[in-house]
Amino acid sequence: MGHLEVSAHLTVRPGCLEDFKRQAGQLIRITKEKDTRTLRYDWFLSTDGTTCEVREAYTGPEGLIEHNTHILEARTKLFKDYADNHFMTLYGELSQPLLDLLKAHAVGFTWFTFVQGLESSPLSPTRVPETAREAEQRV
Repeated sequence: MGHLEVSAHLTVRPGCLEDFKRQAGQLIRITKEKDTRTLRYDWFLSTDGTTCEVREAYTGPEGLIEHNTHILEARTKLFKDYADNHFMTLYGELSQPLLDLLKAHAVGFTWFTFVQGLESSPLSPTRVPETAREAEQRV
């Protein structure tokens, strides 16, 4: 099964921007320390600080499942205290275990499967980049 890309959308609650950023930092720290199949986990804020997009990439659906187990507690706090309107857009082959997980968490989502694109695309199905850990081990 090929890689999986995700774009997660959420809104920042009014007056919670600094706490939101701090909690996002916790999620990023946990991801760096524990994930083994995460290729990208980048957080972006709108210029007015009200909307956030998280761009994610995994070696496959099992990578997002692994990631979920690691960040579950910190993500729960994020949505309990600082954020709303979680919606995910997924790009990759459909995975029943991941589909079941998304439904269990009652997150809104849309899933797109790959049709075609540039062969030289950094995350095209024919070329999956190495994880940071693999790159470090190679050096």
